[in-house]
Amino acid sequence: MEIDIYADVVCPWCWIGRRRLEQALASYDGTVTVRHRPFQLDPTPVAEPRPLLDALGEKFGGPERAKQMAAQVTEVAASVGLDLHFERAVAANTFDAHRLINWAGERDRDGETVNALHRAHFTDGVDIGSRDALATVATGVGLDRDEARRFLDSDEGVAELTAELTAARQLGITSVPTFVLAGQYAVSGAQEPATLLAALAEVDRRRSTGN
Repeated sequence: MEIDIYADVVCPWCWIGRRRLEQALASYDGTVTVRHRPFQLDPTPVAEPRPLLDALGEKFGGPERAKQMAAQVTEVAASVGLDLHFERAVAANTFDAHRLINWAGERDRDGETVNALHRAHFTDGVDIGSRDALATVATGVGLDRDEARRFLDSDEGVAELTAELTAARQLGITSVPTFVLAGQYAVSGAQEPATLLAALAEVDRRRSTGN
């Protein structure tokens, strides 16, 4: 079965959802191909690096509300073994990060790159809007730093990524994570592993019976 994951690497629920999918797949008997599809929560350029909590406070009702939201999602993330540190995180535009994921995918390193970008952003406080930082992330998953930096400094992949982002909107993707199973069935949100496993089983049933 093919599973398309629409997600953004600055979305904590996307990281949680991906981890929960991994847990679900550990109990799934079928063969799965996971494809990473780009989505930008906020395509606005970020002129200068700034603390993520400051940016969230402006969007969601002030610094205290932002800290409360961060604490809640940090607790959920910890329950699936993810270590989030919002106090370190830096607000970033993710266009180049998604380009890097696509480039890494051509080298069979997209899954590792997605996880590494989440970790860099939420755990290590890395500015993943920086091309230098992205090249370092590439190195961490076994890719060549100089080759990655040359790619990021070029126009390669820009048109393709722009088209993918447009296609996601045309499909009606408005929130992430969204999992599209077998190209037809969408599951939205960072669902529990049992829910995802049940969805996989239901898709298999429908495909086998034609219903």
